[in-house]
Amino acid sequence: MIWVNAITYFIFVGLLGYYFITTAQWYSYKLNRVIFHHTKPFWNIAYFLVPFAAYESLSFAKLNIYQPVLVVLYAIALFLWYKKLDKPLVWTGRVKRFFAILAILAIFTFFVTGLPLLIVPLLGAWIISVLIEKLLFVGYKNQAKDKLLNRDDLIVVGVTASYGKTSMKNFIAHILSKKYNVYATPRSVNTLGGVVKDINADLSDDAQIYVVEMGAREVGDIYDITSLVEPHYAVVGVVGPAHIEYFKTLERIRNTKMEIIKSKRLKHAWVHISAKVKSNNSKIELFGHDIKDIKADLNGVCFSLNEDYYCANILGDFNAINIAAAIKVAKELGVEEEKIKEALQELKSVEHRLQKIEAGGKLIIDDSFNGNIDGMLSSFELASTYGGRKVVITPGLVEVDDELNIKVAKKANEVFDLVVVTGELNYEIFKNYVNNDKLMHLKDKSQFESFLAQNTKAGDLILFANDAPSFV
Repeated sequence: MIWVNAITYFIFVGLLGYYFITTAQWYSYKLNRVIFHHTKPFWNIAYFLVPFAAYESLSFAKLNIYQPVLVVLYAIALFLWYKKLDKPLVWTGRVKRFFAILAILAIFTFFVTGLPLLIVPLLGAWIISVLIEKLLFVGYKNQAKDKLLNRDDLIVVGVTASYGKTSMKNFIAHILSKKYNVYATPRSVNTLGGVVKDINADLSDDAQIYVVEMGAREVGDIYDITSLVEPHYAVVGVVGPAHIEYFKTLERIRNTKMEIIKSKRLKHAWVHISAKVKSNNSKIELFGHDIKDIKADLNGVCFSLNEDYYCANILGDFNAINIAAAIKVAKELGVEEEKIKEALQELKSVEHRLQKIEAGGKLIIDDSFNGNIDGMLSSFELASTYGGRKVVITPGLVEVDDELNIKVAKKANEVFDLVVVTGELNYEIFKNYVNNDKLMHLKDKSQFESFLAQNTKAGDLILFANDAPSFV
């Protein structure tokens, strides 16, 4: 019987560990975010707390004979949960180390202490793995710092904003590539850990300029990256209420973004007027007021900047700000006007950010990675210029207050012929502000393909707006 109990215990600990580390990975291994900011807190109750309590209750009541049944039921429930995820666990070195420690502690707890408690291996594995990751990270960080210190010739450009960081980074890198060998942090890599890994693994010795995207969820996040890379040039784009749930106030968001100008090597910084910064620092240049005559449609965006006129095949009027910032950086670093305009004609949308796709006679605007109020309303305005039937598929906004989602719902009702809300997070808000005859609810994203086939037709414009992962 002891071996039945042991196997049951080990499997159950492993299943609980799988759920826990999966959710932790979604939230950048921040335990407070898993507990207090999970967008589906019911999952924590259904897939962790309830089975945890049930197993321990059976142990306390000396009803261990029923624990194998509980394990089977939990395994089935967790498998069904896993099958619906579009962001499953990635088996990184950190995850593998967590499970190795979990296994060792589970064996120790069961066979040595004789107390088959669940909390001991789970909590112990988390604490030990966190300590190990911190020790490993110190070494990785020092390695990255040394690599940068040995590159006196490398120019570093830091980029941050509440919205549009990735687009702005890519635009800067593309235009600068007309004159320099440029390397930029890939995709949406913008955390300290991501930048450290990027420097150590991929920053080449022949790169002349390194463009670094910097993101933040807490005060000090930008400063940590700034202290590592010490940018010579810095750009602070639009500052707004992104991640207001974590920062609480716009002032804290602005102050965090402005940590980028604390670089010891800073030569010049461009700060968008939305930051509302007042500074006598000659190194800081405010921009945004000089962007005028913006014209945006489904063919691209044009605008004037200091009496010069620029056009790019990029969708969204807000991208005028991101492109203008890239132009300013390029001019400061000596890229000729002709080369700048040539580069603008070659610009490509960042994948999943107002990316235009034509398929089956339908015009698809993929803005699924754009999760801010300004960008979403701008994409709605863009869609409104289309003459045919318009469809939006969205979960609404995440990590914002209800007021902003009410704004989104009202605008969606005004612009679109069909409003499809994915997930449960904001459905009730949309239900209150979107006409019933044009509102649909898509609970299961695995049904996307069949849904589109049944509810859209050739000639439709389909906008995917902030298509959040299924855990949202």
